[in-house]
Amino acid sequence: MEFDGNITYHQCDSYADKPADRAPEENEHNSQARRFAQYVVYTERGYPTVPPTIHPERIDATRLAIASMSLESFGSVFGDIHQQLASYQDGSVERPLEIPAGAMSDEALLYRKDVYLGLDEIATPLESPARRLTERYDIDLNAPPTGDLSGYDAESWRAYADDLESLLEETDGELSKGVSLEVVSPLYIAYLDANGDEHFTSVSDPLEREADTLIELPVLEARSLAEFRAFVVHTLTCQIRDCFVRMGVEPPEAFRVLGYGDFESAEQYITLEQFPRYYDPGETGLL
Repeated sequence: MEFDGNITYHQCDSYADKPADRAPEENEHNSQARRFAQYVVYTERGYPTVPPTIHPERIDATRLAIASMSLESFGSVFGDIHQQLASYQDGSVERPLEIPAGAMSDEALLYRKDVYLGLDEIATPLESPARRLTERYDIDLNAPPTGDLSGYDAESWRAYADDLESLLEETDGELSKGVSLEVVSPLYIAYLDANGDEHFTSVSDPLEREADTLIELPVLEARSLAEFRAFVVHTLTCQIRDCFVRMGVEPPEAFRVLGYGDFESAEQYITLEQFPRYYDPGETGLL
C-alpha cells in the first residue's frame, strides 16, 4: 500500500500473489479477511460495504418478517416454491416451473426467490415524526408511488424520503417491527448443465435495486406449509450463521445452529477441512 492509501501490488511470502495459484483454504482466509473488513466498516462507519445477500442484519430482518407472517400470507408469497418441492414427492402436484431441458438432472438445481424489504415507518418508534413529515409534505402513505412518479408530487415524495432517511440515521430506536416484505420475486431456478456450467431461468427484477435476501433451496421434502415456513425461517437463521463464520467470527449465540444456510457456504463446509460440518443438523459436538 502506498502512502496515498492505494493498493498498487500484493507482496506476501506466506501465499501466492494470484488467487488462482493459492490453495482453496488460502483463498478462503483472504475472503474471510475481506468480509470482516467490510463488516467492520459498515458497523463502525455506517458505509454500505456489505453486499445485501451476505448482510446478517438484512437477512435477520427477512427472517423476523417471515416468522411474523400469517400462514395464509406466507402461502401467498412462498406457496409456489412449496408446491414445486412438493411435486417431487407427489406426482399429482403440478409444478409451477418445468425443469429446464438442459439441467444436469431434475435435482441438481436450486430454487430461488429474491426478497426485497420495506419499512412501515408508522409501525416503528418513528411514528410521530413520520406523521409530522407526511403533514408537512402532504403525503398519503396509503397510496405511495411504486417507481413511476407520474401523477404524484415527485418533489414532495423525494423530500419526505430524504428527511425520513435522516431520521433513520439519527434514531437508536428498534425498527425491526416496522420491517416487512415489500416484494418477493417470482420463483426461478439456478441449475448446472452437463458441462457443469451454471444457468438461471429468466426472472424479472421487481425493483430497480439489489434484493435484500436470497432464499435458495435444494430439492428437499416440503411437508406441510407450516413446517415449510419453519424450515425457511431456520434456513435464514443458518444463513446468518454463515455470514459470521465466513468472515472468521463466532456467530452470536442465537445463531449458533446447525443446518443448511446458503449453498456456497455449504459447499465450502463440505470441501474445506478447516470448517466443521455446520450444514449437517445431525452433527454433534459442534456447538
